[in-house]
Amino acid sequence: MKHIRRSTAAALAAAVLGSLVLTGPAVALPAGAPSPAAVSEVADPVLDTEDEGGEALDAGSETERAAAPRITRAEEIRRAKVWLTDNAGRAVPYSQKKTWKDGYRQDCSGYASMALKLPKSGPNTVSLKNDGWTKPIAMQDLRQGDLVIKANSNDPNHRHVVIFDGWADGKHASYWSYEQAGKVGTRRATHNYGLKSGDGYHAHRPVNLVD
Repeated sequence: MKHIRRSTAAALAAAVLGSLVLTGPAVALPAGAPSPAAVSEVADPVLDTEDEGGEALDAGSETERAAAPRITRAEEIRRAKVWLTDNAGRAVPYSQKKTWKDGYRQDCSGYASMALKLPKSGPNTVSLKNDGWTKPIAMQDLRQGDLVIKANSNDPNHRHVVIFDGWADGKHASYWSYEQAGKVGTRRATHNYGLKSGDGYHAHRPVNLVD
């Protein structure tokens, strides 16, 4: 009987100790620290084979859209070229979490927003498409400085935006564009986004462009 009592007492002690470990006092986060949920929203992207990065969420207000300065296509492209060498002669690295020294987010939509002088740190890809920053156009009507946007995915890692720079061939089978790409950062590259049926990319014209 004494052996049973000792065994029972030991079991109860272990259970109480385990409870104390599992239900110990919560550790307060430092002031201004993001919650775990907020961190998960801007986690590093899982990149596909085309290095399309995701982006953090940052929609703009109607007031911000109205205040966006008018900009020429030439100035937009000049601004886009800055990030090609703005990192001590190298491309600005890609990041969903960080903003560059000019205040813009270092992902694809932050880069497009920087080139267009939109409010910092930049509306995200869905906002660029849906919230009045751009208007849809046909792919054949693309002009330098227009955007090609994929925003129809619930996963930000599979949304993307590039800045159209010009057709790469007379058949309009591909085009040059500026983009902020995962693993690479800022680059000028050829793409056929929007030219393949069903790939989710569509042409859009920024409303603050001066034609």
